[in-house]
Amino acid sequence: MSVSVKICGLTRPEDVASAAKAGARYVGFVFFAKSPRHVSVEQARALALGVPPGVAKVALTVDADDSVLDEIVARVPLDMLQLHGHESPERVAELRARHGLPVMKAIGIRDTTDLAEIDRYASVADQLLIDAKPPEGADLPGGNGLAFDWRLLAGRKYWTVPWMLAGGLTPENAAEAARLTGAQQVDVSSGVEAAPGVKDAGKIARFIQHVQGEGTSP
Repeated sequence: MSVSVKICGLTRPEDVASAAKAGARYVGFVFFAKSPRHVSVEQARALALGVPPGVAKVALTVDADDSVLDEIVARVPLDMLQLHGHESPERVAELRARHGLPVMKAIGIRDTTDLAEIDRYASVADQLLIDAKPPEGADLPGGNGLAFDWRLLAGRKYWTVPWMLAGGLTPENAAEAARLTGAQQVDVSSGVEAAPGVKDAGKIARFIQHVQGEGTSP
């Protein structure tokens, strides 16, 4: 099974280069001040300009208002918006129309009661990111290194848009997570870091090799 990989939370040019060299299909830049992976618009622009052709550039925002999104889209060459907050289906549709970019909506999962949210957004988003729901009171909506019970997604083939698995993925467990869920796309951030916001080139390479069946987990 060919699995596409998104490396998110990139903050350094060398990490962008490592992700692209290893075969990442997407790279993500975080525009959320509470995150250790936060980048400014100018930083993101410089990083995005260094992304080679064929790798999609994704902006992650959290309940951002129109002025913030307008600036990001105007200054940073992007291929997709990722909404990781409490944006409603109506807001997702509004932003797709406003910016003319595909939108990926993140949905937090903890148990079966959360699965209904997937259907709510599948009709308005271009892609879905299925992530672990953060703990109550957490500062970050994602990037917490937490996984959910992947068996909750097993056998669910009926979603009408592409989706991406996230949450607690590492080079050691990504292949099993993809196998259990049937995910054809996966997203990783903290699982390939040497420190918050600092990616590890070796971990990136191992992650992509393992999830694509080209390596063996230790």
